[in-house]
Amino acid sequence: MDKHLDRDDLIAWFAAGCKPREAWRIGTEHEKIGFCVDSLKPIPYDGERSIKKLLELLITRDWQPVLEAGNLIALKKGGASVTLEPGGQVELSGAPLATIHQTCRETTDYHALMRTISDELGIGFLALGFQPKWRQEETHWMPKARYAVMRNYMPQVGRGGLDMMTRTATVQANLDFGSEADMVRKMRISLCLQPLVTALYAASPFEHGKPSPYLSRRAACWLDTDPQRTGVPACVFEDNFGFAAYAEWALNAPMYFIMRDDVYIDCAGGSFRDFMAGKLPQLPGEYPNIDDWELHISTLFPDVRLKQYLEMRGADAGGWPWICSLSALWKGLLYDDQAEDAAWELIADWTHAEVVELRNSVPRTALQTPFRDTTVLKLCEDMVTIAVQGLQRQHILNGDGEDESIFLAPLIHALETGQTQADRWLGAYQNEWHGNIDRIFIEAMHP
Repeated sequence: MDKHLDRDDLIAWFAAGCKPREAWRIGTEHEKIGFCVDSLKPIPYDGERSIKKLLELLITRDWQPVLEAGNLIALKKGGASVTLEPGGQVELSGAPLATIHQTCRETTDYHALMRTISDELGIGFLALGFQPKWRQEETHWMPKARYAVMRNYMPQVGRGGLDMMTRTATVQANLDFGSEADMVRKMRISLCLQPLVTALYAASPFEHGKPSPYLSRRAACWLDTDPQRTGVPACVFEDNFGFAAYAEWALNAPMYFIMRDDVYIDCAGGSFRDFMAGKLPQLPGEYPNIDDWELHISTLFPDVRLKQYLEMRGADAGGWPWICSLSALWKGLLYDDQAEDAAWELIADWTHAEVVELRNSVPRTALQTPFRDTTVLKLCEDMVTIAVQGLQRQHILNGDGEDESIFLAPLIHALETGQTQADRWLGAYQNEWHGNIDRIFIEAMHP
């Protein structure tokens, strides 16, 4: 009789991600919100000017198609992929790369390709965190079965989930760890610092064509999406945190679905614990395999997500400089021992409750958010200084002899001026834009 999946198997799946330092890489993912240039309306999935047509044109540039139920839903090339978010946001999941200089080249090449195809189709892409004009019901849902399950379930567990799915865009950095102890330290540091990143990268101040109460409307969505699978897991702040504790947290999060014969089966709200006992109502008497566990882990959305690497999920989407800066920031903080020690010292006594409160506050006030006897602006200055020094010590140079700290320039500028991208756009909206939100489709268009 085949052995059923047990708790040790779940833990071992995470542990399989441990890598020696020389094998550590950085992965960079970035989403953009598409629109038709002439009408400023969302791009439909199908038609002559559509998301599907965009993907088809990418196939002619050597990208390989990924189909689901006959629908073109993604592309792959090398270690990278192009995927679709629920509302038609287009995402590049970059290959795992050794340096930020390589990330820069990957991003530059992708943007150049996308610009060529965008011009051909008469479409554009917004590099910001939240769709500034359309209402949720104006967006076009992409034909992916997993999104249909989530669309039905999300309103049962929060008011922000459908907005999160259809109207937000993010940039994300993925990092490796060397051991369980290394993961624990990196997870704690990055979870504490994630609200600072949310503040520094705030780039979504508009909704329905006018200023919203938030500098990061994207981050505000996450405050009311699904508390059982999002946010700041308390277990990370406990002394015994490790792979086992995260597995327990994941087991407590309800399921969305499983796949059998390439078909999604709706299990929304179900228990993976019940599944392991052969008691999942949708598949009575059937037990999960490790692929089911991996799929379940991919449906959890904490601010830092543990897979077989760590995903930093706190930033609004931005243009090319902001994309490269996020991976540079985290590489500087967590891939240099001295920098990691300094980052740990910065957050070592922060409590879970304090980090949750900070996460709740920064979407509105970003860099001006108070924390203890200081501000997020000052904490971000400390964080970026640590990252600069970490990258300088790593001393990985480009052809001009520059190290990777050059990619932190947009962060340094924001801190010197005290203004996020959201602050600058709000100022422009009130002044030179004369209250015309359509200007954002020019100012934030990328590539």
